[in-house]
Amino acid sequence: MALNIEDYALISDCHTAALVGRDGSIDWLCLPRYDSASMFGALLGDPNHGRWQLAPTSALTTDAAAPPAGTTATRAYRGTTFILTTVWTTPAGRVEVTDFMPHGNGRADVVRRVRGISGTVEMTQDLRIRFGYATSVPWVRQLDHSEGASPGPHGHGLIAVAGPDAIVVRGPKMHADDHRHRSTFTVTANETVDIQLAWYPSHQPIPFPIDVDAALRTTAAWWEGWARTCSHDGPLRDQVVRSMLVLRALTHEETGGIVAAATTSLPEQAGGVRNWDYRYVWLRDASLTLEVLLSHGYAEEAEEWRAWLLRAIAGDPNDVQIMYGLSGERYLPERSLTSLPGHRGAAPVRVGNGAVDQFQSDVIGEVMVALHSARAAGVTETKFSWPLQRALMKFLEDNWRRPDQGIWEVRGPARHFTHSRVMVWAAFDRAVRGITECGLPGPLERWTALRDEVRRDIDENGFNTELNSFTQYYGSTEDSGSTEDPGSTEADAALLVLAQVGFCAPTDPRMLGTVARLERTLLRHGLLLRYRTDSETQPDATVDGLPPGEHPFLACSFWLVEQYARSGRADDANALMSRLLGFVNDVGLISEEYDVPGGHQMGNTPQALSHLALVRAADAIAAGAAPQMTTSTDQHLLL
Repeated sequence: MALNIEDYALISDCHTAALVGRDGSIDWLCLPRYDSASMFGALLGDPNHGRWQLAPTSALTTDAAAPPAGTTATRAYRGTTFILTTVWTTPAGRVEVTDFMPHGNGRADVVRRVRGISGTVEMTQDLRIRFGYATSVPWVRQLDHSEGASPGPHGHGLIAVAGPDAIVVRGPKMHADDHRHRSTFTVTANETVDIQLAWYPSHQPIPFPIDVDAALRTTAAWWEGWARTCSHDGPLRDQVVRSMLVLRALTHEETGGIVAAATTSLPEQAGGVRNWDYRYVWLRDASLTLEVLLSHGYAEEAEEWRAWLLRAIAGDPNDVQIMYGLSGERYLPERSLTSLPGHRGAAPVRVGNGAVDQFQSDVIGEVMVALHSARAAGVTETKFSWPLQRALMKFLEDNWRRPDQGIWEVRGPARHFTHSRVMVWAAFDRAVRGITECGLPGPLERWTALRDEVRRDIDENGFNTELNSFTQYYGSTEDSGSTEDPGSTEADAALLVLAQVGFCAPTDPRMLGTVARLERTLLRHGLLLRYRTDSETQPDATVDGLPPGEHPFLACSFWLVEQYARSGRADDANALMSRLLGFVNDVGLISEEYDVPGGHQMGNTPQALSHLALVRAADAIAAGAAPQMTTSTDQHLLL
């Protein structure tokens, strides 16, 4: 059975990523890209769906979360890198396992180095290769010396081939054992054993071994150099830097595409069906990531992402999608796999994402906001970039009144979501500012008039004066059966974004009323739901068209921290931030949601949106310049 989601650490080469469990098992790896088919898929099944475990023999147990007495493991990243070190303490001695993916060598490699610290420790290696989302058991043979095997006890190798995929694994000699390969070897103090895995297209020559010492040095230097330039001064700098590193690790180095997460189909609810593939580039998430990168000094990444964007959306603006593949691929059909049973049985396992065909009008707003931030940071427009933005605005001029599926990609009816309409306002606002602040050419009068018209539309239809709150969607004020809060089922945490994009100030009475309503209706165990997915009067009716029930969405709670900090509620901001940071795992990673009663992370991991929202929240707390005011704190957090 797969470990809890928080029990995994990430290693990455900025082309793909692997998840390494506390038990020393790599349970998720797709090569050579984030969105390639899995080779190790035990995360969504069991060891027979592919895994690579390396651990002391004394640690092997049927309960990976509880090693035998006398055997313990502690792990951490080496400084500001994604080089993972795990120190195992056993009755016979101590060893250190270093896992990393070399950066910058143009290959797809995973290296596992075992170093003896004290005593003599027997290690066991269990390799189960399952290409193609566990649909293919490869043909495996031993490597001979002419193909790069080295003399000595640890110079052996295996070649595994299935269709287009092949890997070569070098290290201690392994033996076949019922569709898996195993080896045992001992490590004494100061002895080092290196194991290398390299993926390659099966029609190409076998890659030769790498120099592990050199790869460690260059990989560490690259990550540390990147992290060193992060501009953030505040009490949470370590957490901010780690989150920025996660965002970089999720950015494909060659194309500039930023994936939403490294995984697919990790459930938002144990055993549930809210399981989606997040290994693609959402314009929304990538735009928000771009803003965070810009605000912390990473202008080069901004230019790379803008180049990706221009390639992806080039063409008829009517064809713009909400998401793309890493290279800008448009065809991302959603399908369910039968080869993987799901994380602890949470099915279906999905590849592709059906939301690709949805209309979400807010996406253009997020793109325009991000590109304006890039201009403000000194990224100059090109002959191509501004005309493309003008084309997007022309599309929005003709389509801004259309109902859409909204930021949460509901699979129910399209509606006039207030958040979407505000992002339409933001798009026109940034287009106007591109003309007035940056001297770019464009129809200033028309865009200004449309911006003002959209604002009036929101004020008239997206705000409920009786509730003193913005609403989830136009007309969402029907009585929900609650005598305390009519329309409570239509609260939406996405309304916190209104202040972030400048539609209203954080201290605007309408914003404060909206926050009070969110606190009344969406706080669960001190965290914020995205929206209600259940109803007392209609238990099977949900706005998103899916079965009821999900856990608090971590990004929303970080948005609430930001709102508290910028509206003078510093104590509430610090208290909620402290609580949220308690849900981060031991190596600084967070997923999409959190099961508070169960004490576990839920959803795909690590989640870019959660990490970038953490950074924004930390920035707001560090700013310390929020206007001080007297606000009602009657709505206490349910801590």
